[in-house]
Amino acid sequence: MARPPFKKVLVANRGEIAVRVTRTLREMGIRSVAIYSDVDRAALHVRVADEAHPVGPAPAGESYLRIDKVIDVAKRAGCDAIHPGYGFLSENPSFADACEQAGITFIGPPASAMRQMGSKTAARAKMAEAGVPIVPGAMCDTTEEAIAAAKKIGFPVMLKAASGGGGKGMRLVTSEGEMESAWERARSEAKKFFGDDTVYIEKAILRPRHVEIQVLGDRDGNMVHVFERDCSIQRRNQKVVEETPTPAKAATRELIEKMGAIAVQGAKAVGYHSAGTFEFLLAEDGSFYFLEMNTRLQVEHPVTELITGLDLVREMVLIAQGEKLAFAQNDLVPRGAAIECRVYAEDPASGFLPSPGKIERLVTPSGPGVRDDGGAYPGAEVSSYYDPLVSKLSVWAPTRERAVMRMRRALSEYIVTGIRTNLAFHEKLFSHPDFVAGNYDTGFIDRHKDTLLGYPSVPETDRDAVSVAIAIAAARLERATGATSAQAGESGSRLSPWVAQHRARTLR
Repeated sequence: MARPPFKKVLVANRGEIAVRVTRTLREMGIRSVAIYSDVDRAALHVRVADEAHPVGPAPAGESYLRIDKVIDVAKRAGCDAIHPGYGFLSENPSFADACEQAGITFIGPPASAMRQMGSKTAARAKMAEAGVPIVPGAMCDTTEEAIAAAKKIGFPVMLKAASGGGGKGMRLVTSEGEMESAWERARSEAKKFFGDDTVYIEKAILRPRHVEIQVLGDRDGNMVHVFERDCSIQRRNQKVVEETPTPAKAATRELIEKMGAIAVQGAKAVGYHSAGTFEFLLAEDGSFYFLEMNTRLQVEHPVTELITGLDLVREMVLIAQGEKLAFAQNDLVPRGAAIECRVYAEDPASGFLPSPGKIERLVTPSGPGVRDDGGAYPGAEVSSYYDPLVSKLSVWAPTRERAVMRMRRALSEYIVTGIRTNLAFHEKLFSHPDFVAGNYDTGFIDRHKDTLLGYPSVPETDRDAVSVAIAIAAARLERATGATSAQAGESGSRLSPWVAQHRARTLR
């Protein structure tokens, strides 16, 4: 049953996703309310909203994650609904419950569905009941049980935090001798990040692709899938690049339709509505296995929007208002190819460490088929308290080949100064012949890090000579100009020419 249209919606998030949700709300004629921590007072999401309210100090646990504070702001501002974005409270069923108790609509799935899919072990069991293929695995309480299970399943195996996500609490174990230390590390990390040291074991699929299916359903039980996204380009189990359709040779359109139908089946099994994503491991032989369900809007949703013309945030709002989907599965036809890369304030040459600071200059790409979902502006501060995502750069083209070329062009136009970014890393990645050919899996970055971070055109035997030459040139230039300030750190100390040449080699 449809409800009256929302008049005012609070966006319980920050950064680019808060900006992105706010823009759709404005297009729908809905007033937007932003929340901000002390360090986000001048953030872009605050500037674009119709009104904004503080929720506490910089640490997320004292501001963006405080359910009581967020609900209080929504009440005082007279909001009809809350959109959680992704991250923070977006997959917290207690938050959805709190919204309902306050008479505020939660723009997302029901709390019951989030609870069923929130624990990976419970989700695996539920999906197995629903006929969704899962990776062989087992729950274990001790190292001995884990070793016994691994022998039964067959090495290699993966240890995973039952309440985990984002690559935390995960360890690959290739032999019995590695199990004890991996088990302790996985449990310790799971406890640290999720407050739950429960770990389960599952068969490790070698050289898999990470392919996910977008689902969308209304409150009347109508459910569709909105095709796939290939998220295999990862580092430390964190997505870096996403694209659709997947270039995997095994992923025929028949296979994708099968995966989509199974995702819809799984979503219906838990009474799901709103936008959600089923993540699968896709093996080289075309077999696929359920990983987890993300009960929220995904970071990488723009590529799906680019090939379908849908606005997934708008659809979430309409569904929350009680409206039925305006289309059926047969009405959805993908068009062309879309790719997204995540632009982070981080230093690839230093192990991708975050690079917080003030953005001095920011020029984002534009032109045909280019979309940049950003949350910053020149003069904005990238805080050390939150994820260092600057923007999501997406492109669309009629073919994948043209989409890759378009992304190269867009990256060449992207300028950020004042902080370090991974832009040069992306330029290397999008020029790598294997990526261009679509030949990659989840281990791609680890296997090719020397090429992606170093000097792919210089033979190994010549690299030391090149390093020495750069160091000498840097020292001579410094003596000639007396310019030490440009390479001085915060302490004012001069950067060694050896460090300078290393940074030059590794794209800094």
